[in-house]
Amino acid sequence: MEVLGYYQQFERNIEIILDALRAGLDLRTTPLEISLPLEVYILCEVLNEGGAQYRLSTEGLARLAEFEEQYVRQQAETGAIMRRLLEDKRTSMRTPEGRVLVKEMLIRRLEYFNETARLVNVMRIQQALGSPVQYQHPHLSTAVVLKK
Repeated sequence: MEVLGYYQQFERNIEIILDALRAGLDLRTTPLEISLPLEVYILCEVLNEGGAQYRLSTEGLARLAEFEEQYVRQQAETGAIMRRLLEDKRTSMRTPEGRVLVKEMLIRRLEYFNETARLVNVMRIQQALGSPVQYQHPHLSTAVVLKK
């Protein structure tokens, strides 16, 4: 999917992820428990670099819902900021790793939320079908299936 597609699907992807969390999808045993709050934080930093006013006060997965609340209030201006950043080929921002293009940072976040929404959909289908819970055992290299 190209960048325009990621941008157009952004709101839908956020809603898919939040719906899954509200429906009780457990992400505690997945990397999403850590990566999702970090990606929300980075997205806010990128948008703020473009002139938005996102402030996160929550931790963990609650950050996504907090982001959505703010996004709904700032939807038109955030959309304009995203479009401007995606068209910009020169603006960069300072990160701990150095300077990076803001456009690339935004594209990576949009891709992340697209892939996460797809993954969450798969997890919800597995849960609906009654698939057993799986987790990575710390001492084994293969997944262990828990019996219900």
